Amino acid sequence: MTHDAHFILREPLLNPKQQVIGYELSWQQKNADALSDDELNSLLEFVAAQFNNEDTGWQLADSLIFLETAPALFKAPALKLLPPEHIVLTIRRSYLADESTLEAVKELRAQGYGICLRGADINRLDKTILGLISHIEVRLSASDFASQAKMYAVFKQSSIRMVARQVTTWQDFDACAALGLDAFVGKLHLTPRPEQANQPKGINAAQTVILQLMELVRKNADLSALEAVLRRDAGLSYKLLQYINSAGFGLRTPIQSLKHAVQLLGYSPLYRWLSVLLATASSSGYSPVLMETAIVRGRFAELLGIDSLPKGEAENLFVAGMFSLLDRLLNVPMERVLATVQLPEQVTQALLGREGLYGPYLSLAEACELNSALAGSLAESLHISTADVNQAHLSALVWAKNVAASTK
Repeated sequence: MTHDAHFILREPLLNPKQQVIGYELSWQQKNADALSDDELNSLLEFVAAQFNNEDTGWQLADSLIFLETAPALFKAPALKLLPPEHIVLTIRRSYLADESTLEAVKELRAQGYGICLRGADINRLDKTILGLISHIEVRLSASDFASQAKMYAVFKQSSIRMVARQVTTWQDFDACAALGLDAFVGKLHLTPRPEQANQPKGINAAQTVILQLMELVRKNADLSALEAVLRRDAGLSYKLLQYINSAGFGLRTPIQSLKHAVQLLGYSPLYRWLSVLLATASSSGYSPVLMETAIVRGRFAELLGIDSLPKGEAENLFVAGMFSLLDRLLNVPMERVLATVQLPEQVTQALLGREGLYGPYLSLAEACELNSALAGSLAESLHISTADVNQAHLSALVWAKNVAASTK
């Protein structure tokens, strides 16, 4: 099976408002060679197994998942397990030269699957093909913006969504947004927008309260002291309880108060939710995609270590993953972030140099966000199989989506 040999690669799809509307899932590759039918099929099988639940169904809310496929897989059993309304199948333009493939694509569209066309010259597409697709990949050319704007204006009047690829700068993203394009952004979302450099830096009032709470939790302070601090901001109290009650935490009994949370969970799990709350309380250039990435990374790192480390250590991995993007979320240097809150030494080592006990786990989670050759050696050093890494990756994505959905 390919998921035993390749690592999942996740790339976010942003709409013009910088909101995450979906992901492309693929296998990491060392070269640009096309994936074989067997490799594409194994991806379908793995995604279907991870994102469908017998009791609750589709696990990713309203997110779209883009998956490359080929004509040989149009009737694959795994494809039938994926909900058509959430799946966009990416196919190459060359496939549509075959009449039987055209008919098969018509059938997929009739079933409700989205079809994204890759490698097409949009100036040369006839109405037959345009009537079959829901999305089309385009390549932004900043040097030819005016003519592209005229060309894309035609598509803006149709139901076909244009999807830009290889968007590597925020200037190019803004150009795509102006044209009404959605965009796959690779690792661009990990780079702060240039205008954030001019925004006020520092910890705001809400974050000051959260940091005080984190310090009290770390010291196992009396519950009344925590409640006294939290009473300063009723909004924070409400949002904290929303996070704790999120479907991602798996509680059957709704938490009604901080006291109730401590009684059911103890002190240690509160720290994770306060770290999430600290990031979402940012007032400087808040980025939904960066926030989601931080939550996925935190949970991913935690799951990678959950079988080999004690429970408390795995909790620290979540905090390390969250804090690894906190400097960008808060628009302050990492050293300053760490000066505002006392973290375990091992967490600090991971954040500053990807060293210590937690460093390799955090590095592995990061490597799986990119097409990084380091993922294999890191997983091997931690004695984690490729399949277990992939399962943890997609499980973390589901968990983060449940958390986000619970607080909308």
